[in-house]
Amino acid sequence: MAKKGNRVQVILECTEHKESGMAGMSRYITTKNKKNTTGRLELKKFNPVLRKMTLHKEIK
Repeated sequence: MAKKGNRVQVILECTEHKESGMAGMSRYITTKNKKNTTGRLELKKFNPVLRKMTLHKEIK
């Protein structure tokens, strides 16, 4: 029988890329423990289009 667990898959999207008006978007897929991290996840990740570290926020 498979474990149900508390880990869920979330999508992180770059906040600066939307504002820059450039084509495309920077997204990452990761997992989080929904029991320990109840709020939305925010991580600094590399954006290959802008070529710098930017803030990525969890989307729906």
